[in-house]
Amino acid sequence: MPGRFARTQTADRVADFLATREGKSHLTYFGWAPGMPIVITRPSEPLHDVMAMVSVHGRAVLVATLDPRSEELRMLHITTPQPALRVVTPAPSSMTIGEFLDRVASMTIVEFRVRFWQHTAVAHVIPSCPAMQTPNTAGMRYQLPTQRLTLATTDAK
Repeated sequence: MPGRFARTQTADRVADFLATREGKSHLTYFGWAPGMPIVITRPSEPLHDVMAMVSVHGRAVLVATLDPRSEELRMLHITTPQPALRVVTPAPSSMTIGEFLDRVASMTIVEFRVRFWQHTAVAHVIPSCPAMQTPNTAGMRYQLPTQRLTLATTDAK
């Protein structure tokens, strides 16, 4: 449907996090800037599919997902592929973004490549903070009305 989009729990959590000063400050410290794309994923999505979405933006992006075990918001900063870096072997096509997040989390920063990238990119974990793990900050951001308000016209007598 044109003009419609799905709001996922992950998207809501990211919006809630960005609605806080602590969230904006935390992400800025790790490379985020206003207007930077954020790719919302499920941990079970193939890494190659997620990186295809990253590629569409042609610039550094954040990738966000919820850990299915802990409901923890997890984020990565992904650079564009860099010709100056040594070309590494592509990640296995069977790897999911959840598995990749686990790998990056254990190393903090990783050089990687997917099969359709000519060059290597860099991924680093955005460490967790309390505001990142608070799912109930929705009241802190502006709520859009759920129904359109219609004005009734009355005849003035």
